[in-house]
Amino acid sequence: MKALYYDGEKAVYREDAPMPQCTPNRSLIRILLADICNTDREILKGYRPDFRGIMGHEFVGEVVESPDASLIGKTVVGELNEGCGTCIYCRTGREKHCLQRKVIGMSKDGCFAEYMSLATHLLHPVPEGLLPEQAVFTEPLAAALEITKQVHIDPALNAAVIGDGRLAFMITQVLALTGVSLTVIGKHPDKLEMFQPYAKTALYDDYFENGRIRALSADECFEYVVEATGNESGIHFALDIVRKMGTIILKSTYAGAANLNLSVLPVNEISIVGSRCGPFEPALKLLQEGRVSFPPVELYALKDYEQAFASRAFKAGFRMK
Repeated sequence: MKALYYDGEKAVYREDAPMPQCTPNRSLIRILLADICNTDREILKGYRPDFRGIMGHEFVGEVVESPDASLIGKTVVGELNEGCGTCIYCRTGREKHCLQRKVIGMSKDGCFAEYMSLATHLLHPVPEGLLPEQAVFTEPLAAALEITKQVHIDPALNAAVIGDGRLAFMITQVLALTGVSLTVIGKHPDKLEMFQPYAKTALYDDYFENGRIRALSADECFEYVVEATGNESGIHFALDIVRKMGTIILKSTYAGAANLNLSVLPVNEISIVGSRCGPFEPALKLLQEGRVSFPPVELYALKDYEQAFASRAFKAGFRMK
């Protein structure tokens, strides 16, 4: 089987990877499309140093074998986190926090391969009429939707998204649906152009003078700040622009540590909410109804993975053949 394997230091293209198996609790999926996430790039930088295996976690596939006969032949997407099923987290709807969980493409074999097996209860059929090229955005869009599940966004207030990348674009479209006054702050004027139908935009440099954050009035700051930069500088900037008693939603995952002055959190009564994976069914619904829209994925053959990872497209990925 063709697969893209992480050996602890680098990605390796293989054509001899073992075929995964269908079991009483797991389905065998033929991968149709698989997208590269920033987390995959961070893995190559050492984000998951103990991981060895097939990379990737954003996919659309066709169920080939399954203990659930109704799924066979169906086009599906799938969640990342497979818990033990018996602990307090799994029993209370928090499977993604199970201490024994396995995460596809990060602690168990993922979807950058011709086939993958996944716990059947993590699969979601793709609605009729939704193309694989659109459905492949389900997982990252679900992560954007998790924000509105965790934090009540008061549309009478204001919010900022820090970052002008792929996840920031999805978050922006989700938050725009709430009606909140929204500003996207990024470093690249060309990227910020695509945000303008959904939010006001500003350049990161506009907030600085002589290399330091300039004095900001309360009106220039934000009640909600979503940090989606993918690097450690984002949280520092978020703390600079959030209002007292405001909320920071932290989305970035990256290899490395951030050195923070935590005293500002109790002094200014700032809340920080960590946010990761989210609900698939609402994401599929938004995609099916066309209420969110994303540029086409730039697709490559799996053997051309170096070009795919180097792509500057909105989203790059693999079409399995």
